[in-house]
Amino acid sequence: MNPKALNQLLGNIDIYLLDQILKERFTPEMRILDAGCGEGRNTVYFINQGYQIFGIDQEELAIQYLRYQAKTLNPEYDALRFQVGQMEEIPFHAGAFDAVICSAVLHFAESESNFWQMINEICRVLKPGGIFWFRMCTGFGGILEKSKDLGEGKYLLPDESERFVLQERHLGKLLEKGFNFLEAPKTVLVLEQREMGVFVLEKK
Repeated sequence: MNPKALNQLLGNIDIYLLDQILKERFTPEMRILDAGCGEGRNTVYFINQGYQIFGIDQEELAIQYLRYQAKTLNPEYDALRFQVGQMEEIPFHAGAFDAVICSAVLHFAESESNFWQMINEICRVLKPGGIFWFRMCTGFGGILEKSKDLGEGKYLLPDESERFVLQERHLGKLLEKGFNFLEAPKTVLVLEQREMGVFVLEKK
């Protein structure tokens, strides 16, 4: 398959999410929520392959674009699966999803309490046994020693961005909330800039 055809199939998918797809972590009968979906960089493959992919984002224009893209990719697709909504109040019922994916969203939390508010909502809409995949800024590789502590879990990173940074205490609390790791967490250090981690959990 040439690069153009591959791009048509996958879109601009997060490479770490593609890794989970290749491991057959997701199946077409699963109901999957892309929490903070934006314009749908991670939805193209799922739409193309007939998955039950849903999405929320606080930006109405992003959702409008995603609905248009979904209909372009598959005219029969129910574009109303993509809804305007806040991570702090996800507009779906409890236990609605078999999996939640969340790429580069949670590090925009305004505080510790805001972070846990979003996590609690994800936990609420996820079924027992469901998969929670997320990617966000982390602080395990010495990056915090080069960052300015802004309080409430937020840091001014060397790349000049302000982010909520996931630390070891947060992982411990996730386990206390009833999650367990399906894979060992992985982090990538962008030298002298920031650190990003990838996490795959199961709700007990």
